[in-house]
Amino acid sequence: MGAPSFDETLLDAAPNLKVVFYGAGTLKHVLTVAFWQRDIQVTTANVANAIPVAEYTLAGILFSLKNVWRFIEKVKRERTYELAVFEPVVGNYKATVGIISMSQVGRMVVEHLKRFDVNMIGYDPFVSDEEFDKLGVRQVSLDELFKEADVVSLHAPLLPDTEGMIQKEHFQSMKENATFINTARGAIVDEQAMIDVLQERLDLTALLDVTSPEPPEADSLLYDLPNVVLTPHIAGSAGNEQARLGSFMVEELERFVKGEELKYSVSQEQFKRMA
Repeated sequence: MGAPSFDETLLDAAPNLKVVFYGAGTLKHVLTVAFWQRDIQVTTANVANAIPVAEYTLAGILFSLKNVWRFIEKVKRERTYELAVFEPVVGNYKATVGIISMSQVGRMVVEHLKRFDVNMIGYDPFVSDEEFDKLGVRQVSLDELFKEADVVSLHAPLLPDTEGMIQKEHFQSMKENATFINTARGAIVDEQAMIDVLQERLDLTALLDVTSPEPPEADSLLYDLPNVVLTPHIAGSAGNEQARLGSFMVEELERFVKGEELKYSVSQEQFKRMA
């Protein structure tokens, strides 16, 4: 990781530290128990980092519903696209998109999808029925989401309760020609179980920006399966997008200097549920 851990040694060396402006996403490898025992504020650019992740996800959803990943390989392999009309395509009209977790990224994806004529279903045990209604998303169980969605997009944080949450039966229950997208964390998925199902069901597609381990082992079948699309953890801020992270923290610094409330501060309770 590119930032020091705020442990006892560092904190003892900075007795006058009042606030930390973290111009990146996850704080999991930065903050310690010792940090929360001191009267220090922390603010993060994770909202800024969520923006490109949501944009990547939107592109993945739209491409998946048009079966783009398979057509790319088919056209290159067969050197024609005349037979493409015979390939199964769900299309973006009245398709069902399932969002796992109404996290910052999940909510941004929902807002993006409101511009399209799709049905949205969602799973998040920490979000009330009323909040789902406000978001315009039909609340379902995790099992129902996998059975009903044409595209399943995962946005849950990696916590002890979510590790290995996505199991073999979830993939087995997916609709014909459905797609699974993961831009969250690889360890939330039972990866071997997913691979087993993908081997059996070549109609399914997995678009994976994260894996566990990351990158996959050199002999992993994820590299070889024709229905797996791998990208090297690029959904988050990259290139020019990284400037947005710094911009958000500069704005926070201005608020701090003026004595205003910080917009992106994180409490210990929020930290426990964050990715």
